[in-house]
Amino acid sequence: MGVIEKISGFAGKTFTLWVLVFAVLAYLMPENFKWVGGYIVPLLGIVMFGMGLTLELSDFKEVLKRPKEVSLGVIGHFVIMPVIAFLLAVGLDLPKDVAVGVILVGCCPSGTASNVMVFLARGNVALAVAIASVSTILAPIVTPLLILLFASKWVNISVASLFLSIVQVIIVPLLVGFIIKKFFGKQAKAGAKAMPLVSVIAIVLIVSGVVAGSAEKLAQTGLLIFGVVILHNLLGFLLGFFFARLCGMDLAKQKAVSMEVGMQNSGLGVAIATAHFSPLAAVPSAIFSVWHNLSGSVLANIYSRMKDKNEPVQNINPDMQPVNKGV
Repeated sequence: MGVIEKISGFAGKTFTLWVLVFAVLAYLMPENFKWVGGYIVPLLGIVMFGMGLTLELSDFKEVLKRPKEVSLGVIGHFVIMPVIAFLLAVGLDLPKDVAVGVILVGCCPSGTASNVMVFLARGNVALAVAIASVSTILAPIVTPLLILLFASKWVNISVASLFLSIVQVIIVPLLVGFIIKKFFGKQAKAGAKAMPLVSVIAIVLIVSGVVAGSAEKLAQTGLLIFGVVILHNLLGFLLGFFFARLCGMDLAKQKAVSMEVGMQNSGLGVAIATAHFSPLAAVPSAIFSVWHNLSGSVLANIYSRMKDKNEPVQNINPDMQPVNKGV
């Protein structure tokens, strides 16, 4: 298990490199990767199962301790990113599938990699974990309604089918992982050590499948999508930070909210696009999955140099495992 844990740790640290390598391979040799497209939903389920293995009841106790701040963080996440996505789609007159894909990313819950980035940024990790957990639990209801609100300009939306998809992809595997951890604690803890490796493999396959399935259209719109994704992500970080400041939060909490707003569960966006829309609509989520880890790492380094003398730095739970890094 020690060897697996070391390999798993290495895979987590070099995640972005592997995604980039296999994305390029999938673009150059799409026929070798198209088969992955049929397995995107179960692959994301595996990633969410890994998240379930790391969930603690204490993650939700923060909601009771600081309901106002958690609520503001969740509201900020589900308002800022969808609105930015919609404005970019309309303002840049994006093609239909690209516009839908960008909006899908914006309507997803917070990505769990954000918790790790908040730790590296010396932010309030407890608040970040609570925001990510609550936004994930609310996703089956909030995400379909937001997609209906912002994407119906381009496509017909079935809220019921989106709800069922998100429950199957996110909530069920999450609960299964949480229940297994509850009743088989030792085995679950041992298994969780290998989950970064499993998650990296799953995400690499997901991104490769999306790129291979839309290689031809990606050649035509790739630069446009990449530019929109970068703008979307950076605006999310910036507006999230100042939103928290306007709400009177201290610097550590501002960092947490900024990361939770700007980083998305882009794997869910891929799954929704693949199941309900088009391969091209999944591309913004796939690119976001790579980009937000690069930008998040850089921003975490910048934030770590920003200090608030009036607030003590909160430390991360040493047992926390970034099993969903990159999602």
